[in-house]
Amino acid sequence: MDRVVYDRMAAHDTTHWWYRARREILSDYLKRYGALPSQAKILEIGCGTGHNLPMLASFGDVDAIEIDESAGKFAAERLGKPIGTSPLPELAGVGRGGYDLVAVLDVVEHVDDDVGALEAIASLLKPGGKILITVPAHQWMWSAHDVVNHHKRRYSKGTLVAALEKAGLKWRKLRWFNSLLFPAAVAARMVGKLTGKDDSDDSPPARPLNAVFETIFRLERHLLGRVPMTPGLSIIVLASPKG
Repeated sequence: MDRVVYDRMAAHDTTHWWYRARREILSDYLKRYGALPSQAKILEIGCGTGHNLPMLASFGDVDAIEIDESAGKFAAERLGKPIGTSPLPELAGVGRGGYDLVAVLDVVEHVDDDVGALEAIASLLKPGGKILITVPAHQWMWSAHDVVNHHKRRYSKGTLVAALEKAGLKWRKLRWFNSLLFPAAVAARMVGKLTGKDDSDDSPPARPLNAVFETIFRLERHLLGRVPMTPGLSIIVLASPKG
């Protein structure tokens, strides 16, 4: 990702509506469907500034990997221990077969070989272990945001399922999310393209609007996995090795 993306993440990941509501949604999703053992062994790959690590730590003992040095230092301060630096798909030096959960949250879209990355991630799991995956949705939503984030692709449900199958993974509770605000996001994206103002700035909006967006997005924690969701900006799934 461009340096500015990490800088904005560090500045806003405790206040921006998207980060705040998303953590609650992910936490509730894991509580309902993760079936993790007490004090699970957890790894987050591509942890950025570590904004998800406290949430994941509520489920067990967390390790993390981040290839950006500055973001990794920030994450290490939050986690209270060193952060690994091994990139996907190699994951050199990361112990195989040791984790109950590996979280890759908006990560695999950054990797050229997403199938190889998923295969490598699966090798890190204990028997019965799971991968928590989120990805950005809809290739037609491609914008300057994807460029500065160094995305290789956005996914449909079909392309994500195809990658999971090629990697030898089964899945459950594959769902759209960030659906309630999707119409507004599409409108903003289309206006930006039509006016030539396709903006990559993901700083938070004014405080009142930030609060409104957070309230709306947070509602999805009650819906995700329980009711069918209309298309959204992202896709979430729990995956595990077949057999």
